[in-house]
Amino acid sequence: MTRALPATATEIRVRGVVQGVGFRPTVFRLATSMGFRGEVLNDSEGVLIRVMADRSAAERLVAALEAERPPLARIDSVAFRPAGPLPNVEGFRIVESTSGRMQTQVAPDAATCPACLAEIRDPFARRFRYPFTNCTHCGPRLTIICDAPYDRERTTMAGFAMCDACRIEYENPADRRFHAQPIACHHCGPKVSLERIGGGTVEPTAFTMLDDVDAVAGLLLKGHIVAIKGLGGYQLACDATNDEAVTRLRARKRRYTKAFALMARDIEVVRRYTKVGPAEEALLASPAAPIVLLDAHGEARLPDAVAPGLATLGFMLPATPLHHLLFRRLDRPMVMTSGNLSDEPQVTDDGEARERLSGIADFVLTHDRAIALRLDDSVVRIIGGRARVVRRARGYAPGALPVPDGLQGRARVLALGGELKSTFCLLQGADAILSPHIGDLEEPRTLADYEHMLGLYTDLFDHAPEVVAVDRHQSYFATALGRNIAREKNLRLVEIQHHHAHIASCLAENEVGLREAPVLGIALDGLGLGDDGTIWGGEFLLASYRGFRRVGTFKPVALPGGAQAMREPWRNTLAHILAEMGWASFAMNFCDLELYDFLKSKPLDTITAMIRQSVNAPLASSCGRLFDAVAAAIDLCRDEIYHEGEAAMRLEALVDAATLASIEEDLAYPFAIPDLKRSGLPYIEPLAMWQALLGDLVEEAPPSIIAARFHKGLARAITMMADKVTRDGNARTTTRVALSGGVFQNRWLTEEVTRRLEAIGFEVLSQAKVPANDGGFSLGQACVAAAQVAA
Repeated sequence: MTRALPATATEIRVRGVVQGVGFRPTVFRLATSMGFRGEVLNDSEGVLIRVMADRSAAERLVAALEAERPPLARIDSVAFRPAGPLPNVEGFRIVESTSGRMQTQVAPDAATCPACLAEIRDPFARRFRYPFTNCTHCGPRLTIICDAPYDRERTTMAGFAMCDACRIEYENPADRRFHAQPIACHHCGPKVSLERIGGGTVEPTAFTMLDDVDAVAGLLLKGHIVAIKGLGGYQLACDATNDEAVTRLRARKRRYTKAFALMARDIEVVRRYTKVGPAEEALLASPAAPIVLLDAHGEARLPDAVAPGLATLGFMLPATPLHHLLFRRLDRPMVMTSGNLSDEPQVTDDGEARERLSGIADFVLTHDRAIALRLDDSVVRIIGGRARVVRRARGYAPGALPVPDGLQGRARVLALGGELKSTFCLLQGADAILSPHIGDLEEPRTLADYEHMLGLYTDLFDHAPEVVAVDRHQSYFATALGRNIAREKNLRLVEIQHHHAHIASCLAENEVGLREAPVLGIALDGLGLGDDGTIWGGEFLLASYRGFRRVGTFKPVALPGGAQAMREPWRNTLAHILAEMGWASFAMNFCDLELYDFLKSKPLDTITAMIRQSVNAPLASSCGRLFDAVAAAIDLCRDEIYHEGEAAMRLEALVDAATLASIEEDLAYPFAIPDLKRSGLPYIEPLAMWQALLGDLVEEAPPSIIAARFHKGLARAITMMADKVTRDGNARTTTRVALSGGVFQNRWLTEEVTRRLEAIGFEVLSQAKVPANDGGFSLGQACVAAAQVAA
């Protein structure tokens, strides 16, 4: 029997992470317990609740929702309005979703919850050892979604018809799998299979008495390399305690020096090899389950081949039932790295895995659920007591960030990022939707993957841009793509200086509003095209979203060989020596050094002529290249590097807290701050630093002492520059400093700079939710472009 609605009814619009996380079942449970009649549904804007009650009663329901929201849900905004007549049913109901322009957020993939984990370990449970067990509190989201809103028929689970038992759970509002879109079991869901790469059968009983997943554990313990189909792509696994297996994987994957990620069964295994504090433990056990960079100070040691030259290890815990089952009898860590050749995108397609991984893995553990979107593991590190995202992907993307005040609703912006660690950003309404880490666009497959993901995101979020934002560097692939999009769709194109975008990204994450006063932005990285046509990379900018003024810099030093100087750190050492003291002075004072003999063996006359004549030797005010130069001077990665930032990372690894603290202030390497002759711009002059460093080499000082003195001296110089350029008599032009750029992923420099700036009265803004490296600056591009529209 139905009745007409009472005169008073209220519509509640809830926005945020509210789809695919058990939000509607929670609304149903609470509304029912509170005696409400009405309905709840998903639509393209989030969740819509209609209750037959007045505003004050509806507010009580929302208060209960905020207090008891599901673990993965996040409420960003709630709006109320009077509701029109509704067909009335007895009680409260969940109704079918409606389609439309996507204006809600998609939840990130989430690690297996305790309830599902208990099920797969229970021999009497229906899902005992089922690798795809999930519920509304955990499991795949972004990696399976094909369209919005988030319902089963719009995911890669569409081809798996629910069995009767799963259907009962799915339709029961009291069950935690109520409307869990990836719900499945042994009978009706995806299935795994173990294959030998290159053909041939595998007899699982040779390695286990259980199933194919457990057989993989046996293969790993015997020293094999196995490709495993994970949430966002294939992974390559081997026994991390087996030096021969790790070395073999490096050779096959052509990943010669970059650290491997590790997975361990539980936190106790991680503690054997690393120092794990409460913050790190919480990150490891969080729903995001990222790779966490930890100090390698445990009782046990892993082979040097796992993380060559570094003082940290990147560990994660199992994030899926498949990985939990795999690790049940593995009491040691396993390498768990991306399934690809070095620098290529991670493999997601089954056929492609059999082809592209055939020269790397011995076996492959695959399954028949497709991966809709490639997604790397996220990487997080504790710096200065805060968890800072280094690579934002699985577990975090596509979680939206709030658009700062004054920029909300100004324009729909598509910002295309840069060349390395590429991401893009969609700005619409109150949300900034940052893509997951994609990679370096110089690799053709990565560029193709970038374009595929861009198409998927714009469709998924129904994003029709009005403005396209790109980096000012014309040779970037992302810039060329953005120019093409703007031309073809007749959209406004905004070119944004690289380091301005970095600072704007930091401002946006810290929710600095459009109308707030400019801050001093310190952007330190490898390189970016400056407004004057030269290469910048160590910049002090008085900046807001609307614009910036360059007020300080690092000394411009030549990059002999251009891009080659970024691959061969010795070139930067030589360029600095030539720029600071000249070869004759260096030879006269330091000819007994092994560094002198090394550099003398290089084509000195040719490089000197290149620099003098400005032929393929552009000037760069790059802090990143200064790190390379210092690293090569003390024989770290001197000849060449195999991945971006390798020399700087090894230099950082030589330092520890005790050594840094032991360096007296007057023993920190000195820098000066004179003015550039042509522009009068203050710059950080490293001549005195080089004289002190080379003197320490003569005295055979330990490399760890040299590295610590450099870090401490550089932090002091950066602070001195900040103090100098913000002085206006006895007052300051600003008391806020924003730090951004890849160099600020260096723990020691970031902590030391922050401590010193705060000691002289600055408020320091830094990045945590968004990478400080190029993986985060598309957010800044989007905000700068929106500010220009708002002007």
